[in-house]
Amino acid sequence: MESWNQTSTDAARTHAPSTVNRRIDAHVESCVRCMAERADRAEMSRYLDKLEHEWEMHRAVAVGGSALALAGLLLGRRDGHGWRVLSGVTLALLLQQGLTGFGPLSAVVRALGVRTRREIDLEKFAIKALRGDFERIPNDGGPLARANAALVAAQS
Repeated sequence: MESWNQTSTDAARTHAPSTVNRRIDAHVESCVRCMAERADRAEMSRYLDKLEHEWEMHRAVAVGGSALALAGLLLGRRDGHGWRVLSGVTLALLLQQGLTGFGPLSAVVRALGVRTRREIDLEKFAIKALRGDFERIPNDGGPLARANAALVAAQS
């Protein structure tokens, strides 16, 4: 499949290792290709519902970091100073994340395969295009050509 997700300006994609980006892109391509081969509108709709509820990277970082900081505060109250240091470091990392759009917490979450909102939306629009929600996707050609056309159309 041609390279369809190389023009992204996401800070997460810019700072993440290319192997992580390739793994995430390969997953998206595989899912879109599978939907193109099956061509089952009901299955596409179910999959789109699943994508609607998928947590994006910034949400996962915010929730995970906040939980870690809160745990550090609660444990620090009972067991001492070290836990409070964990809370302070976590809050500083969350601040960095908020200011720059990427940080060490993001790198960990990204390595686990959590995607950005843009990447999730790109897959959603590609599936919607395959489902027939848009007019730009040709019906001729095989599933691979249709999947590629859907991915390219979703990015534009």
